[in-house]
Amino acid sequence: MPALDPAALDQAFRTARTYNKFRPEPLDDATLHALYELLKWGPTSMNSQPGRYLFLRSEAAKQRLKPALSPGNADKTMAAPVVVVVAMDSRFHEHLPEQFPALPAQAMFDGNAALAEATAFRNGTLQGAYLIVAARMLGLDCGPMSGFDAAKVNAEFFPDGRWRANFLVNLGRGDASGNYPRGPRLPFDAVARIL
Repeated sequence: MPALDPAALDQAFRTARTYNKFRPEPLDDATLHALYELLKWGPTSMNSQPGRYLFLRSEAAKQRLKPALSPGNADKTMAAPVVVVVAMDSRFHEHLPEQFPALPAQAMFDGNAALAEATAFRNGTLQGAYLIVAARMLGLDCGPMSGFDAAKVNAEFFPDGRWRANFLVNLGRGDASGNYPRGPRLPFDAVARIL
C-alpha cells in the first residue's frame, strides 16, 4: 500500500490544529453520518467498538451541557456548530457475538467489570482519536477538550449509567483567528526507543 500524499498527511496531522473558534456554518446529518461511517473502520481490540457519540447540535442540547463545562470552555463550546460527547458503553461486550464471532469473547467481560472498564476506556479513547482524524480528513476542524465535569454530563445525558463520557470535541469549520501559537512537539529521542 503506498503512503498517502503529503497534502493528505498535512491535513490529517502536520498542519491540522486544535480550533477554539469556528465559522457559523451548520453541519448537517449527512456530514455527521459520513464522519461515523469513516471513523468506525479504525481498529479496536476484538472489534469491540465501545465508543459512543452524542452529537449536540441544537442550542437546547448545548445549553444542557453548559453547566458541566469549565468556565474557560463555555463560550467556545456554545458557539461551536456541533459538540461531540465521546463516550464509552459499559456493556459494549453484548455486541461481541456479532462483532467478533471468531471467539466467545463476551464471556471474558461478563462478570469482570474491571476488564470491561479498562477495555472500554482504552478502545473508546482510540475511537475518539479516530473521530478527530476522520473529521480532519473530511475537511472539518476539531477542538478536543477534557475541561468539563464528566459526572454532570453523565447525570444529564446518560442517567442509566450505561454510556459514560470520556471527552468532548467541538466540531465544525475552524476560524484560525481563535488559534493559539502552535506548540512544539517532543522529538523522537525524548519519547521513543528502538530495541
